[in-house]
Amino acid sequence: MTVQPAKSAPQRIVLSGKYARLEPIAIHHAADLYAASIGEGVPERYRWLFKEPPANLGDMESWINDVTLSHTETYVAVIDKASGRAVGHQGWMRIFPEHASIEIGGVYWGLAMARSRVATEALYLFARHAFDDLGYRRFEWKTNNLNLASKAAALRFGFQYEGMFRQDRIAKGENRDTAWFSIIDGEWPALRAEYERWLAPDNFGPDGAQKSKLVVRG
Repeated sequence: MTVQPAKSAPQRIVLSGKYARLEPIAIHHAADLYAASIGEGVPERYRWLFKEPPANLGDMESWINDVTLSHTETYVAVIDKASGRAVGHQGWMRIFPEHASIEIGGVYWGLAMARSRVATEALYLFARHAFDDLGYRRFEWKTNNLNLASKAAALRFGFQYEGMFRQDRIAKGENRDTAWFSIIDGEWPALRAEYERWLAPDNFGPDGAQKSKLVVRG
């Protein structure tokens, strides 16, 4: 059976949902992203990234300037539509249109996004764009094997665990074994339907609490 490549790499466009809007990352997001990168709990969230928390606004601006020049990765700022503020970022990585394979990576979801519908929709918007708009066959999630929260999140979002690459990277002077997860195109229609059910406004109470959980089948 002939297999088709994806249409293209993701372009620098806005992807908008009910609760989240993904904007190509730009210098005007720096102040919000810096604010989301300071305070109690932040060091643990940065522990697993290859970069350190920004020491000041200038550090965040420098990082944004660097990633906007990248030819291999494309970052977006995650905007909470309720507040209009950038509350995190994520990126397209390992972009292989010729193999119809792509990764969501470089994920920093600030404390305001933790286990929220904004975070879930940010993931959903990437997956929907990859599969439905661009024709990718494979959507990857990779993480340090010691990052239990990230591995749990991957499973919650419907990714399948594929295995571990031993001694895959050196991250901040320490060994990193990398756990690999993926969603493939044959799994996506059922997952898309469940995401859309879960994200429906009537699944949330006045306080924003979910009425039912996201249910995926491993």
